[in-house]
Amino acid sequence: MPDKIKKDEKNIKKTSEKQKPVAKVKSTEKNKSTKSKSKALPSDIKPKEKVKGGGKGKSTKTKSNALPLEYIPRLKKRYIEKVTPAMIKEFEYSNRMLLPKLDKIVLNVGMGTLHQDSKMADSILKEMSLMSGQKPVLTKARLSVANFKLRQGMIVGCKVTLRGFRMFEFLDRLISLVIPRIRDFRGLGDKSFDGRGNYTFGVKEQIIFPEIDYDTVIQIHGMDITICTTATTDVEAQSLLKNFGFPFRRPETSQ
Repeated sequence: MPDKIKKDEKNIKKTSEKQKPVAKVKSTEKNKSTKSKSKALPSDIKPKEKVKGGGKGKSTKTKSNALPLEYIPRLKKRYIEKVTPAMIKEFEYSNRMLLPKLDKIVLNVGMGTLHQDSKMADSILKEMSLMSGQKPVLTKARLSVANFKLRQGMIVGCKVTLRGFRMFEFLDRLISLVIPRIRDFRGLGDKSFDGRGNYTFGVKEQIIFPEIDYDTVIQIHGMDITICTTATTDVEAQSLLKNFGFPFRRPETSQ
């Protein structure tokens, strides 16, 4: 028995001695190979540097196209600098809070065949989003009318409500670019006020907007544009829109 134990111990020592130098040789070979590779690089080429934030899950900073904080639309500046003094002088307001101002602008397109033609509905949605810079909403019928073959819930048209900066930008484009492109334009009528300071007028063709490409239009259609103000009377609302530069029709003077 003791002879066997001694033989086993000798075998264990031999195996351990054999394994150690092999590991050392491998590590030395790897070091030599890396050194030879680093020496092989020419002096002009530099090793690649690690880029920060290039890993997965790490967000990279991108340039934002947001408007600056100090940006004010042109018509809003006009309202502050020119419209308010003119309105105070004309109507003699005792408090600046009584001054009428723009509340919202609503674009509305109504077509009874939209529930049958999905392509037409998609094209109107795209055109309205281009005109207003905002996603429109599809309007549905509230009541069922048998004479018009209309049922409750059917798609009847679409609308967009603009407020804030988008409202002022749209009104600026409407006055300076869109309305002058109307055929045989002789001014807008002053009888379309509703008695509460809101003004509505119709447009026969949507191609007067410069954002719309004529080649992509499926069907020419009109729309209603409603300008809502906080004025209590039609006279105040008309004076407000005139000071903004709205092209109302001049009254005919008898010679």
